[in-house]
Amino acid sequence: MSYADFTIESAETRFGLVAVPGDLLAGVVSLSVPEWLQSQLARGQEMAALVSEKARSEFLVAPILLACRGLVSGALSVYSGQRLDVDAELGLTGECDYILALTPPVPRLRAPLVTVLEAKRGDIEQGLGQCVAQMVGARLFNERAGSSIKHVFGVVTTGESWQFIRLEGKSVTLHRERVFLAELGVILGALQMMLSQP
Repeated sequence: MSYADFTIESAETRFGLVAVPGDLLAGVVSLSVPEWLQSQLARGQEMAALVSEKARSEFLVAPILLACRGLVSGALSVYSGQRLDVDAELGLTGECDYILALTPPVPRLRAPLVTVLEAKRGDIEQGLGQCVAQMVGARLFNERAGSSIKHVFGVVTTGESWQFIRLEGKSVTLHRERVFLAELGVILGALQMMLSQP
């Protein structure tokens, strides 16, 4: 079993979690969008017919995550396609599309891992269980590194639609509404909030 095998229900059962709807973005301010990012996303939408997860990941998601560097005052690493093998017996193994860590950029993962992001072609629901399992893996990774943090955040996105998730204790909170690319300032504000609440 690996991250990709989890549904939201099996993740709840395996890890003793309870998924609930909630408001994760209360107080989030819509940030101004850098001109370079607007231009990059416009070109990305034109170039790639966005028919694959890889295309969506490269042309829509990656530029937004690169913009996160300007949202935090300290160090930030963006890992792409990184394996997060934490506990094979629990099924906490496999590759994560993206991991954001509050550390200087280095070749290997270092705690604290703050956000795990899963890019899907068109089915957010399909990615929820996988993302939650990856968040559990990130939390365990942090704990083993002696870098426990209160929240681990997750995002499942098609590039155009973003579902924000928070893991705290045994509670998995799914933001009540998805945020769409047309609200890019809100997406950036949400990412800034996630990166500033370790």
